Amino acid sequence: MIGTPTLAVWKFASCDGCQLTLLDCEDELLTLAGQVHIAHFLEASSAVLPGPYDVSLVEGSITTPGDVDRIRQVRASSKVLVTIGACATSGGIQALRNFADVQEFTSVVYASPPYIESLATSTPISAHVPVDFELRGCPIDKHQLLEVISAFLVGRKPDIPDTSVCTECKRRGLTCVTVASNTPCLGPVTHAGCGALCPAVGRGCYGCFGPMTGANVPAMIGRLHECGMTEGAIDKVLATFNVAAPGFRLPLVQR
Repeated sequence: MIGTPTLAVWKFASCDGCQLTLLDCEDELLTLAGQVHIAHFLEASSAVLPGPYDVSLVEGSITTPGDVDRIRQVRASSKVLVTIGACATSGGIQALRNFADVQEFTSVVYASPPYIESLATSTPISAHVPVDFELRGCPIDKHQLLEVISAFLVGRKPDIPDTSVCTECKRRGLTCVTVASNTPCLGPVTHAGCGALCPAVGRGCYGCFGPMTGANVPAMIGRLHECGMTEGAIDKVLATFNVAAPGFRLPLVQR
């Protein structure tokens, strides 16, 4: 990129946690700020510069007709578009609406439902515009975020592992919670990135980083049964942050 590259950060339906991860970079943030011109980041500053932007980070899912129009505008003004977090890459926990009646929800929650403009589903950014890279997690890992930004600024592919949480357990020398104590754990089918946070404290993986590539969820469901989980409990454990991700949802539908 010629000159100082511009970085934009955008928010759609989400909790802001992935944007906060960028602010949480602390020691690295000043160095990053010296390498890019942060042109649009409302979580950090009300100052906004017009596009086009060299790199856009997009948090959140598409849940309203207005979101659809806005993400197309973001795509048109961005040379590189990176989606960050479970909401942007799989629809997020708000995708629970995809399996229920949204009109029923709005009639119960809002005093004047006719004023609510909402889509029937919560969908990932890639369902609406081309995406150059998806960074998974709920929230994302700050070291992976810095790697992705750095990679696109110098024009190379981000070095993000496409393996399971199990590999992170092995690298940390952790005892497998399933083998040792029969604890249900989604580590074998979950994308690496968290550093095996839950297994490190003796708990099973909750699948925050979504399904890894080629995840064998049907086999995982069988192992969860062996750990004593009921059908209903298995449905719930897969219906969290990445409920609409095909890797987690399709095996349930096909049962």
